Parts: sequence; C-alpha cells; structure tokens
Amino acid sequence: MQTLLNVITKKQTLASVIDDLKQLTKFGLSISVVFSSIAGYLLAAETVQISTLLLLAVGGYFMVGASNIFNQVVEKDTDKLMKRTQNRPLPTGRMSVNTAMIIGVVFAILGIAILYSINPKTAMFGAISIFLYVSAYTPLKSVTPFAVFVGAIPGAIPFMLGWVAATGKFDIEPGVLFLIQFFWQFPHFWAIGWLQFDEYKKAGFNLMPTGEKNKKATTQILLYTVWMILVSIFPVFKITGSLYLSPIAAIIIFMVGLIMLYYGIELHKKQTDKIARKLMLSSVLYITLIQVIYVVDKFLH
Repeated sequence: MQTLLNVITKKQTLASVIDDLKQLTKFGLSISVVFSSIAGYLLAAETVQISTLLLLAVGGYFMVGASNIFNQVVEKDTDKLMKRTQNRPLPTGRMSVNTAMIIGVVFAILGIAILYSINPKTAMFGAISIFLYVSAYTPLKSVTPFAVFVGAIPGAIPFMLGWVAATGKFDIEPGVLFLIQFFWQFPHFWAIGWLQFDEYKKAGFNLMPTGEKNKKATTQILLYTVWMILVSIFPVFKITGSLYLSPIAAIIIFMVGLIMLYYGIELHKKQTDKIARKLMLSSVLYITLIQVIYVVDKFLH
C-alpha cells in the first residue's frame, strides 16, 4: 500500500513539475509561436526537410520559452497582484527565482544553438527577439503604452523566422511576413488590454494606446486592423519577390479580415468587454487561418 502511495505521489509531483514548466514557458503561446515559424518555413522551402522543421520547432520553443521565463522573473511581484497570473510558479513560491533563471538560461542557450545549427541568421533573429522582449518590452510595460509597439517587434519575428530558416536570407518576402504579424498584434493586444484593463491597472500597467478604454483607443484598433488586412493581401500584386498569393486566397484572407474589422467597429460603437473578447478571439482565428491559407495556397500553385 505504501509503495502504491509513493508511486502516486511521484506521479503527482512529476505532473505538477510539468505543469509548472508549461506555465513558466507559457505553453499555449509558445506553441502558437512555433506554429507561425513552421508556416513561414513551409512557405519558403523548395524542399521540406523534416530535420530542419524539427530543429526550428524545438529551437523556437526554447527561445520563446526563455523569453517568457525571464519575463516572469522580472514580473513576479506584479504577477501576484493579478488574478490571471497570481497562481504562476514564481508568485506562489512553488519555484524559486534562481531555479527559474537557470531554466531560462539553459533554454536560451539551447534555443540559440539549435537555431544556429539551421543557419546563423535564424539564431540572430531569435536572439534579437529574446533581447527586445526581456530588455525593452518588459520594463517599458510599467512606464508607457508605447511598450506595445516595442513588444510588437519581437512578437512579429516568428512568421518571418521560418522563412529565414529555409533560405538563410532576409529579403522582401520575410519582411512582408514580419509586417503582417506586426500590424496584427496591435488590435490583438489592445483587445486583451481592454479586457484586462482593471487587472493591469492593479499591477501598474496601462497598455491601451490612449491610456483609457475610449473611442480614441478603438480608432487606433481600427486603423491597425485596416493596415493588417492590406499588408496581408499585398502579395497578390506579385511585387513581393517569391512570396505570392493567388486572387482567391487574397479574397478569402480579406473576408476573414473583415470579421476582425467588424468586431473592431462594434467595439468602437459599443465599448463593451463582451465585444472586446470577440475581437480578441477573432484575431487569434485570423492569424491562424491566414498562415494556413498562405501555405495551402503555395502548395496548390
């Protein structure tokens, strides 16, 4: 009986450790970043190499995981103040700062080394994303709403990182992929900022573009949504190098973009959390679908 209890306890302990690691690296977010990188790789690769794809996925996860770990180390005290984050390993004391830092450093080194094995430019952009996220975006969050702009730079790297991994070059094609994800982040993050406004305020963060939940803020959301849609369909004009989008794919992407725009307009008119949530969810749908559409469209033509 005692042996059985020991086995159960060990399993529970292992499960809790895995759960803490998932929270520390923000598993869901990290997987979405890896998904973007893989989409970028498939778009660029003339011949898909499974080994490179696996290296990109693992290296990418380590890199974004390291960024999230360092972010939580810096924000462990403010995380205690918000319901959404107060049960994370560091605020609760389930994990020490030193342990988290060791894991973060190991993840960063492994991530850079794995991406470097693909090509040096991929490792460079991966390192830039960690540096900007931890050293610029994270400290700026408590100072100015401009932090969202700074954070959008490392946040826009994954889609184009896959292209660079496949080609070893940074040209107009990965530049366009970067811009798509760059403009997308503003309506996406401001929708989250709207929903978490009071919670963020408790922690000393004010990330809405105007500092308030108002029509000036939603005007900014609409503006960036329009830019996002335009950049997303831009490759249909055949002036973005080897990155091309067929007219049918461009129309589908435009229509998916209109869903986001619709909720942006509704938020502008009604100013409610319910609509902000719908905008946030539609933004997740948008970025996932367009990456799939781009890849499918490439292989159909």
